[in-house]
Amino acid sequence: MEILPFTSLTEAAVAVLQTRDPVEKARLGRQVAGAWREGVLVEIGSAIPPDRPARPEKPELLPPNRVKKRKITALPAGRAALLHALAHIELNAIDLAWDIAARFAGCDLPRGFFDDWVRVADDEARHFLMLCDRLAALDSFYGALPAHDGLWEASQNTAHDLLARLAVVPLVLEARGLDVTPAMVEKLRTAGDEASAGALQIIHDDEITHVAAGRRWFEWEAERRGVEPVSTYHDLVRRYFRGLLKPPFNTRSRDLADFKAVYYEPLAMPLKTAPQ
Repeated sequence: MEILPFTSLTEAAVAVLQTRDPVEKARLGRQVAGAWREGVLVEIGSAIPPDRPARPEKPELLPPNRVKKRKITALPAGRAALLHALAHIELNAIDLAWDIAARFAGCDLPRGFFDDWVRVADDEARHFLMLCDRLAALDSFYGALPAHDGLWEASQNTAHDLLARLAVVPLVLEARGLDVTPAMVEKLRTAGDEASAGALQIIHDDEITHVAAGRRWFEWEAERRGVEPVSTYHDLVRRYFRGLLKPPFNTRSRDLADFKAVYYEPLAMPLKTAPQ
């Protein structure tokens, strides 16, 4: 393994966050995760993460309402637009995982917390690189299309509170991925793109473990603070997440993460019913 010039996990996490090139960010993150996993990097340390991660000049970041909705078609351009949007989500997920490890390192957390979020960061980097490979196969690349900056707002809004961060990022945003990805997998298969469908299936299956980690550490932190987890989750989501949660929910995948309906169903918007 290549020797990395870091003395602590948090120093390395900040270096990943400050890496501008997306592919280099993902590769460095994977190297740091390997060093942590193999015991080459052992100290947690203390380093202050940036308010915003470094970003390349492209893609152009727009408000969410100005980014065109992606429609999966058999045409390569339609599939590339979808994969580009997903790659942007995974790039943000890399930074969110390293940010939680660095930002809350001073909160007297057990080593298992860092083990979990380093693993999540490694998964997200692998997902990003996998999607970049699929974009290349469709004669595209990350940065070819505009993207939105809404995901990082979740980090900024919850930077002051670990419990709020866990409620919103893994237990709202990542859990939402469990709901919408299976339909995308099927549409890609219908379009004849088995390679992209397979990549999304891998991402979905890994995300179950990420939601499970978020739920586990949310409940751990709630117990440490002496607060009831479900009602606290409801309060935090209402405070830090805009809008209601969107059904239908993928209850099977959420159950695999041991993320029970009592958490999210009370926050759901009503399903639209067909006119009689």
